[in-house]
Amino acid sequence: MNRTAIALISGGLDSLLAAKIIAMQGINVHGVTFRTPFFGPEKAIQAAKRLQLSLTVLDITEDHLIMLKAPRYGYGRNMNPCIDCHTLMLHHAGKLMESIGADFIITGEVAGQRPMSQGKQTLVLVARNSGYGDYILRPLSAQLLPETKPEREGLVDRNKLLGIQGRGRKEQLKLAAQYGITEYSTPAGGCLLTDPSFSRRLKDLLSHNPEPQLREIELLKYGRHFRISPEKKIIVGRNSQDNKGILSFAAPEDEIVTLLNHPGPTVLIIGGGDEEIRKMAARLCLLYGGLREGDVCISSSTGERVVEAEAMGKEEAKQLIIT
Repeated sequence: MNRTAIALISGGLDSLLAAKIIAMQGINVHGVTFRTPFFGPEKAIQAAKRLQLSLTVLDITEDHLIMLKAPRYGYGRNMNPCIDCHTLMLHHAGKLMESIGADFIITGEVAGQRPMSQGKQTLVLVARNSGYGDYILRPLSAQLLPETKPEREGLVDRNKLLGIQGRGRKEQLKLAAQYGITEYSTPAGGCLLTDPSFSRRLKDLLSHNPEPQLREIELLKYGRHFRISPEKKIIVGRNSQDNKGILSFAAPEDEIVTLLNHPGPTVLIIGGGDEEIRKMAARLCLLYGGLREGDVCISSSTGERVVEAEAMGKEEAKQLIIT
């Protein structure tokens, strides 16, 4: 009888090696990866194509945002709730396993590779809290971890699994050469919640608005962010890419400020503002547009108007900027 494993695929080397090790035991491997505002499936999609793996992309945004506000095991150095995030991923992988009739789940996690989220006891804890603990196999470190159901039932040969631990990469690189895996993403990065600047913006947003719209979270990826009041924030584009991103998530209730007849930043007043807020947005637009004074255009759903203003001073802007 054909057996199937659900493999969490990140695009990194470890997840690809785990999938390969299990596939070499004659087991079908079906990949799964996840989408939230903080990380996406792009690297996993490319990796799955190279390994010719079928892949399911699950959007877990709703559950992830609920978890993010109060993670049971707290945050890492920034706003990254790694333990709770991995638990959530494994829970959804387990639901996928049940829905397609697969037999167990594999991940590329290595014991001791990341102190906070991949210690031996943490790996066991995460598996148990996911609701699918006995079904979760880590092929790269299985020899160091308690035996799981697929091993006990003979679905996989435990003797062909590995006992890698720690932060070194020598054994993984040797395996990659052996299996002909030459393209994979770097082990670090990929999640915006590990970025200090993004984390400061997110923390500010949640402290002033515990139930933000999804677009407000997406806007955290663009421009400079200024906290004008507990209720109001202004975003100033840094470059053309930021300007396009800001406009793509603007809503009818927002107001947009740009320089008149001069290239410069797109400035967004989220939810619109009063005259004082508009004046501050105009002054920020001039500051980051490199002008001491000039005309700016304020656009809203009701129309456009031009106002004259003077640039905000750098010190004043420094007092308002989140990051």
